[in-house]
Amino acid sequence: MPQLLLEIFSEEIPARMQAGAARDLERMASDRLKAAGLEWSSLTTFAGPRRLTLVVEGLPVATPDREEEIKGPKTSAPEQALDGFLRKTGLTRDQLVERDGVLFAIISQKGRDTADMIPAMVEEIVRGFPWPKSMRWGSGTLRWVRPIKRILCLFDGAIVPFAIDGIESGDVTEGHRFLGAGRPFGVADFADYRKKLEQHYVLLDPADRRLRILEAAQKVCSDKGLALVDDDGLLDEVSGLAEWPTPILGDMDPQFLDLPPEVVQLSMKTHQKYFAVRRRADLQVRQTVTAENADLEVRAPLAPHFVVVANVEATDGGQALAAGNSRVLSARLNDARFFWDEDRKVGFDAWLKKLEGVTYHAKLGTMAERVDRIAALAREIAPLVGADPDQAEQAARLAKADLASGMVGEFPELQGIMGGYYLRAAGYPDAVADAVRDHYRPQGPTDTVPTAPLTVAVALADKLDALVGFFAIDEKPTGSKDPFALRRAALGVIRLVLENGVRLSLLNVERVQGSRANLDRLVAEARRAQPVAIVDVARLDPEAIEDLPNRLEQLVRERQEMLEQTFPLGSRIGLEDEKFGVLSFFADRLKVLLRDQGKRHDLVDAVFALGDDDLVRIVRRVEALEAFLATDDGANLLAGYKRASNILRAEEKKGELPTGMVQTGLPNQPAEETALAFAAAAAATAVDAALDAEDFAAAMTALARLRVPVDAFFTAVMVNSDVPAERDNRLKLLGQVRAVMGRVADFGMIGG
Repeated sequence: MPQLLLEIFSEEIPARMQAGAARDLERMASDRLKAAGLEWSSLTTFAGPRRLTLVVEGLPVATPDREEEIKGPKTSAPEQALDGFLRKTGLTRDQLVERDGVLFAIISQKGRDTADMIPAMVEEIVRGFPWPKSMRWGSGTLRWVRPIKRILCLFDGAIVPFAIDGIESGDVTEGHRFLGAGRPFGVADFADYRKKLEQHYVLLDPADRRLRILEAAQKVCSDKGLALVDDDGLLDEVSGLAEWPTPILGDMDPQFLDLPPEVVQLSMKTHQKYFAVRRRADLQVRQTVTAENADLEVRAPLAPHFVVVANVEATDGGQALAAGNSRVLSARLNDARFFWDEDRKVGFDAWLKKLEGVTYHAKLGTMAERVDRIAALAREIAPLVGADPDQAEQAARLAKADLASGMVGEFPELQGIMGGYYLRAAGYPDAVADAVRDHYRPQGPTDTVPTAPLTVAVALADKLDALVGFFAIDEKPTGSKDPFALRRAALGVIRLVLENGVRLSLLNVERVQGSRANLDRLVAEARRAQPVAIVDVARLDPEAIEDLPNRLEQLVRERQEMLEQTFPLGSRIGLEDEKFGVLSFFADRLKVLLRDQGKRHDLVDAVFALGDDDLVRIVRRVEALEAFLATDDGANLLAGYKRASNILRAEEKKGELPTGMVQTGLPNQPAEETALAFAAAAAATAVDAALDAEDFAAAMTALARLRVPVDAFFTAVMVNSDVPAERDNRLKLLGQVRAVMGRVADFGMIGG
């Protein structure tokens, strides 16, 4: 079947926009083809430094003729209704079809040639393309990321003729800007297009460019006994910078290797798009990576080399290119050395003082005030995670200091990391330096979670302060917008808790003892530390300004009293409280995390429905429930639960269910009824004991013992007996079974 090939050839497209552009082109083309009534077998898009390409296979030559039947008014309807229907359909009364007293319009639509519909579709895509940034050039009205030079458009091997802002379509494109000598060439179809592009030194598919870079970079390193430092983000970026990527190994001045390796690597990556290199012998470091030193590989000694990806094949093997890039890198690293040396002269006292003048948020005070809050909260958390409170407070007070350093000002990505280096250089304990270095972690779903107690305390304090502060000023995430990364912060808290086994409850009313923490209390402490009043002095009249000190004092006192009454230490903060939706937010984030891990959403909801508030326990419950339902006993017992629930629900609609003890030994009582009564009582005792011990597998085992007596009961016993006493006793028995199972999870929320 016919093929559509579209290429929009332009000046350089920024690498960071290419992947998104390919997705947008696929979406926009799919939407418009569907709207036109066209079907296809495959649709593929490609993005590169100078071109966006679309190829659609299996399109029909034309859309089929269509006949649509539209239901109209009844024959007895008022004349006005008929007139409106005729205007809508464009038909006359005699063209309508009458069937069973109802009028119908039969609209016939002739098919259209696919080639005739393509020009309008392409123009809609080009003019409505959602580039993050675009430009207009010349005297036209067209906007694109960079000036468009050519449009190639072929359908079934023939040019689809049209023009957009004076740019006419054709069958011609261009190869590599330099290696291809910029000579245009014609193509017949996609296979010919792709082949000729490669002959003219252009790899169309970004996956091919990525693989070429990786394999060639690894080879130039291996030939010298070196190894490439993996960096998937940089690999993706440079694959969008070169149409014919050619990795070249360059030399770096060894004197720069005494800088922190993260500084060297980031300077290479950020400014020059170079890959860092290390000696092959250093790869043994990878074997010793643990959760606590997961960045050890990055911090292992680098080799005095780098890999640059050129867009040409140099005749001298790239020696001149490598030498020129080496000089540029030396200049960049000299800047980094200046920051490194100067920062160590300045020190933490000066940086902490500087934070007093840095606004964290207009409603949440300065960075220095935030540091005070984090330090107080870290001291509160420390005993709960096995850390020393004094060290936790010290580390928290130093955690944000490097934000005022020259190095972090140049490389914001190194915040925390540089603080760790500067603390070690200043003689602070390694545990404090590590806590500062890692307190931002985890920063994403795949980032390493710290396990050192001191780091956990500071990391939790940092994230809790941010969450509580922004929720307090009603800066909550909405839809896809999360400008303060609060979803990431909540996920970080949850992962710190779960992966370190911290017993953290969301809504425990009582003060907990031992190592089990109370997030409700910690949230209240974090909220208590937030600024309590913001006064806009510019809007006050002169008399009000004179009375401002008294008003502020009164306002602070009133707010403090209100907070103490509303959020006393250790009190319950409801999930539905508008001011403290942060707790509900935690619950929602935990659900998302569990679902992302492959946990069934209905099982997550079934456990959450119990009102359990301990994060570790919730996860264990879900895992045990999932394993139980995967067994025959679990699946059959779930079916029995649903049958019992349906019976009870129907009876509840009629009136109140009978209450009281289940009777055994009644006259003519079936053995199956007696067996289930004893089994339910035994299961209740076993389940309670297992839940008290938090042995959820044992709780499921206890429930599994109900499977046989429940099946036998429903097989042999008629619940709705004509004898009221028998009926009431059996309903009470089913209620007991439902209650026992309900202590483990709300089985009514489970599908299947």
